[in-house]
Amino acid sequence: MNIVTELFVVTFKIIWSFLLAGAKWFIPPREKCVEGQVCVITGAGRGLGRLFALEFARRRATLVLWDISRQSNEETAEMVREIYRGINPSSGSLDGVQELSLFQPKVYTYVCDVSKRESVYSTAEKVCKEVGNIDLLINNGRHLLECPDELIEKTMMVNCHAHLWTAKAFLPKMLELNHGHIVTVASSLGLFTTAGVEDYCASKFGAIDGIKMTLVCPFLVDTGLFKGCKIRKEMAPLFPALKPEYGVKQAMRAILTDQPMICTPRVMYMVTFMKTVLPFDAIVSMYRFIGADKCMYPFLAQRKESTNNNESKIGI
Repeated sequence: MNIVTELFVVTFKIIWSFLLAGAKWFIPPREKCVEGQVCVITGAGRGLGRLFALEFARRRATLVLWDISRQSNEETAEMVREIYRGINPSSGSLDGVQELSLFQPKVYTYVCDVSKRESVYSTAEKVCKEVGNIDLLINNGRHLLECPDELIEKTMMVNCHAHLWTAKAFLPKMLELNHGHIVTVASSLGLFTTAGVEDYCASKFGAIDGIKMTLVCPFLVDTGLFKGCKIRKEMAPLFPALKPEYGVKQAMRAILTDQPMICTPRVMYMVTFMKTVLPFDAIVSMYRFIGADKCMYPFLAQRKESTNNNESKIGI
């Protein structure tokens, strides 16, 4: 195939992709069924990881929950079991007659420190032996500012290296079966700073036939982690802090429709696009205009004040 023919083929594919993307606005894609599929969720003991576990439980997936805290992980598992007990056992109907599902979903818990490569690999080996092949892997990271300075290196291991280790542990079998879905929970903030690992993995894994990849990039999630973070008040309505439940529901829709990437709120797509086409100085001006360059100042001030108060208490 010569270069002219290839150019026409590429042009056709680009136009076709735009048409398909536009069609999804009018005809929403059908969500895939995950009933009976095995789903591994890291960081399942709290926050977004726990909410993802509850959402997949409502869809009758078999859950494998990883967390460094046994107690928190078991609390999530008990919530999942409660959902399982309340689910109607019928999975569908045929000619008006309810068809009973013989499958009974289960939940498994494992204590795993994903910042340690050996822990990830050994836990993954246990999962494969005790549960079976994995269909979905939800890599739920941890925010850098959640840790004190001495744990920053470990946090980077959790947010970056662990995603690669878990993928490496489960991806070979997914490739062998030509089936699987890997989800990376990152952040829209990372698209403007250090998202090199997440979006690189998304582009690479997304190109493998049969293996799906979804990159989840929410804006600030209202978990209390970034309490005090503020942008320019006039722009605040365009960039509201997301409710965790809303963020997870939007992510679930993307996962179940095999969407390769989702940013919430939608205005983040426009910001991301502008970042790719505007000159650097224009980007800086835009950041300063919306107050993004100083949005963390109130949060850092509160954090410093809290640290000083704790030190004062210790001194007393």
